[in-house]
Amino acid sequence: MNLESDLLDRPSDDAAGPPRHSRRKLWWSIGLVIVALFAVVALVVGLYVGNLGRSFDTRTQKIERAFPAETTRPSASANGAMNILLLGSDSRGAAPSEAAGGNASDQRSDSMIWVNIPADRKRVYLMSVMRDTWVDIPGRGPAKINAAMSYGGIPLAAQTLEGLFGARLDHIALIDFAGFKAVTDALGGVPVNVPIAFSTKDRAFPQGMQTLDGDAALAFVRERKAFPDGDYQRVKDQQIFVKAVLGQILSAGTLTNPGKVTDLVDKVSPYLSVDTTFDSAAVGALAVSLNGLRSSDVQSFTLPTKGIGTSADGQSIVLPDTAAISAVGKALRDDTLGQWLSSRSSGE
Repeated sequence: MNLESDLLDRPSDDAAGPPRHSRRKLWWSIGLVIVALFAVVALVVGLYVGNLGRSFDTRTQKIERAFPAETTRPSASANGAMNILLLGSDSRGAAPSEAAGGNASDQRSDSMIWVNIPADRKRVYLMSVMRDTWVDIPGRGPAKINAAMSYGGIPLAAQTLEGLFGARLDHIALIDFAGFKAVTDALGGVPVNVPIAFSTKDRAFPQGMQTLDGDAALAFVRERKAFPDGDYQRVKDQQIFVKAVLGQILSAGTLTNPGKVTDLVDKVSPYLSVDTTFDSAAVGALAVSLNGLRSSDVQSFTLPTKGIGTSADGQSIVLPDTAAISAVGKALRDDTLGQWLSSRSSGE
């Protein structure tokens, strides 16, 4: 039984976007939404390109070794599409030096999002990969996919995902979950429509709209034990939170508030680590290519799976859907991910 009853989170056709003049101001910064965890912060960095660009470059940590050996990697995309890996770490503030150096570490990638930006730059696709998906980790054998980073740091996590899909990553960003809290507090709270009521040890989340502060946001995106399907609902809640943050950032109250924009970048950048080639200039070039993109053009979904199972050594795991993985890989290589999503949604 497939526990994913709603894989696609399709944008509404009438979703409101910012005024045209405000969208122009976002050119440089919209790329940071893709980088920061959803790197929200920088959707509006274009208001202060120089100062905030320098702030981004100096305050973010650099991943000196983000990728595996070149001989192990798929070929670069020939069609102009771009792929970015976003990793959410459960290290709660630990520096990424060990994981970034390709060494074993205490960090596991609690959240994995493969960002695909088609060559025409008209859409952005955010594909969540369940952290307990049972895959073959190079040099280690079968294991949960989130163990790759603890075994061999960020390079092994990248190699595992590139091997899974047969597609090459262009950039990598790592954010600690404390970044969720920093983003939320810098925005003065984020309104979220909680789909399923649940409680944690310290707080209750009733169903429906509510404004989350930083501590509540962190609890919201981390919780999984309260749900019968565990990580499946947690991934959906993370996607809901990211969309809510994007909506808050694109609101006039943020776009026209220089202090809030500066506060966002200053507070969230220290929680963000990026590969050495993804500096403010690269982000700026990407953002210009995304001119005109609205929040409604960002589509999120979860890589299909075969549900929950048990490994030979007794671990509770997520069973991979090998047919879906193969189809997604082909779509990534052919720059047809949007078509694959449409065909899956229509039942073709």
